[in-house]
Amino acid sequence: MSAAGVGLSTGEPTAQRHFLTTAATDVPTESSFRAWWRQSLPLAGRQIVVFVRDVPTLMQALLFPALSMLMFKVVLGDAIGSATGQNSAYGTVPLVILVGAMFGSIASATRLNRERATGLLARLYVLPIHRAADLTSRVMSELVRILVTTLILLAAGHLIGFRFTQGLGPAIGLVLVALAYGTAFATLTLALAVSARPGAPIVPYLGLASSLLMFFNSGFSPISAYPGWLQPIVANQPMTPAIETMRALAAGGPLAENLTKVAVWTVVILVISIYPALRGYRKAARDR
Repeated sequence: MSAAGVGLSTGEPTAQRHFLTTAATDVPTESSFRAWWRQSLPLAGRQIVVFVRDVPTLMQALLFPALSMLMFKVVLGDAIGSATGQNSAYGTVPLVILVGAMFGSIASATRLNRERATGLLARLYVLPIHRAADLTSRVMSELVRILVTTLILLAAGHLIGFRFTQGLGPAIGLVLVALAYGTAFATLTLALAVSARPGAPIVPYLGLASSLLMFFNSGFSPISAYPGWLQPIVANQPMTPAIETMRALAAGGPLAENLTKVAVWTVVILVISIYPALRGYRKAARDR
């Protein structure tokens, strides 16, 4: 055999060993930030695929809010605007965006509770992946859903008179407010879903809470139209400052106070939700 042939045959195993050694050392440790990020992405892709393949839920999450918005305009006309002196579209569009984010998150929470019953969470828990990766992936997929839904609803809102009068920056800020509110609510619902027993009546309870928030806010009518004893509650519940911030970003008006309330509510909900969610994952794995 020629010297060149010998060099090639002896060099191949060395190159393979070097590649395998490099690949092995490139694997991040289970609890590292790199593992959390790298493992969250494919799991988020899984969640998006599951969501897209569930056609009824997909249609309900993306199209039903837009149809509801148009129906509000057809049924109510400009009665709200005539009574309040404000264009009702600037309250209706932010309201429906937030409602769409909430009810879509309830569907995702229901799926999580169902997957807990199948033992999927237990199988994920024993794999060498970051403990927060699956929770993060579900929140990431919710962000994608909320972003797509928000863009669809803004397009539908254009048909009923919703306009951005403050420029591109505030328009992006409006979308970010919707994403922040949706992230907080999604994390809360996921924490409740993974902590509840399989088959628990999540939808009725979360639906009731969401309906109360939906009807007692400034989206349909100004705060001053509510009874005096109810006005402080309406003004400071999570949806109202988000709606008022989105209204100000679209049409102008006071911004700082309501934006601060949105930030506070977002942080508070995330803080009280993340630990119970992670503990719920651990409990779900051990109970299986």
